[in-house]
Amino acid sequence: MEQTPEDWWQATIKVIGSLLDNTPDHETTAIAIDGTSSTLLLADGEGQPITAALMYNDQRAVEESRSLSAAAPPQSVVCSPSSGLSKLLWLLRHVPPPHCHALHQSEWISGKLCGRFDLGDENNCLRLGYDPLNRCWPDWLQHLHLPSGILPEVVPPGTRIGMVTDACAAQTGLPQSCSVIAGTTDSTAAALAAGLNLPGDAVTSLGSTLVCKVLSEQPLFNRKYGIYSHHIFGKWLVGGASNVGGAVLRRYFTDEELETLSRQIDPQRSLCLNYYPLPAMGERFPVNDPQMQPRLTPVPRSRLRFLQGLLESTARVEKIAYTRLQELGAPAPRQIFTSGGGAQNLVWMTLRQRILGVPVLSAIHKQAAYGAAKIALKAVS
Repeated sequence: MEQTPEDWWQATIKVIGSLLDNTPDHETTAIAIDGTSSTLLLADGEGQPITAALMYNDQRAVEESRSLSAAAPPQSVVCSPSSGLSKLLWLLRHVPPPHCHALHQSEWISGKLCGRFDLGDENNCLRLGYDPLNRCWPDWLQHLHLPSGILPEVVPPGTRIGMVTDACAAQTGLPQSCSVIAGTTDSTAAALAAGLNLPGDAVTSLGSTLVCKVLSEQPLFNRKYGIYSHHIFGKWLVGGASNVGGAVLRRYFTDEELETLSRQIDPQRSLCLNYYPLPAMGERFPVNDPQMQPRLTPVPRSRLRFLQGLLESTARVEKIAYTRLQELGAPAPRQIFTSGGGAQNLVWMTLRQRILGVPVLSAIHKQAAYGAAKIALKAVS
């Protein structure tokens, strides 16, 4: 739940060095960073970390999230223990610092590149309380009595925020002529990498959980279902995350079984097994029910039928998710790109296409870093 920011920087130096070694005939013109949403630390004016970084999945700020529920507007996305603002309140309560900056993972690394630690991007700052519609810090934050200057100046992803410093150039090998570009969250970068371009383009991440996002002309926020929107290149990436996903598959099947059994499935033939494959009690999207129990019975004697039932049921939850987004105002998906480990299962892809009723495609690029590179390229093109 905690990481040391300096470890990120050493990894960054290593990765950049490797990239430069493998592209000797090219000069890096610009660089942008993506990082996990709501991973937060406090740093001084020189970027020196004052606290450890609380990771995206850290849930310790329960008391703070409750107080935010009373203070924040109805559709605000800050009212969970894992939000950046809940974490900030927890840090301020437990480690009262001197003058400092609240920074997300990608913002701190960008600061190490260009020497500025007072800037944030719109996507990362969303769950810190930033208002992406009016593009400002909202007035209600004043009631929290946050220290002056702790919140960053916010710019859109793709904004040029500085140049690589002399010290950074010496450590990384990047040229001093390299522009540092404001980045984004890892999920937004992954959507750009996947190939989303037009409204109605959607991306499903089939990892340990099921994350569904669709590109829209209009934003959508809904606290009940945990739905929020990131502003990117003049459009909005709207989505939510279900607790259903690959975590349940791995509970019952090894990787080898998944591969072997999947090849035996007829993806055009439907079973009558109606599961809701949660890993534990509670669902958030597309159904909001903290008391919802997993539905994983009856279990057939055939391991093959059990796997197909799980794959089909996950696809049905995915269909309900996109229907829910559409009911709340998002566009219907016209095509769905797939990222995450589930994108490797071609039988599952075919099965999902039958259930979803739209083309299901593999993500064009599966690494979020490719999306960050697209942001950097657009900024200097």
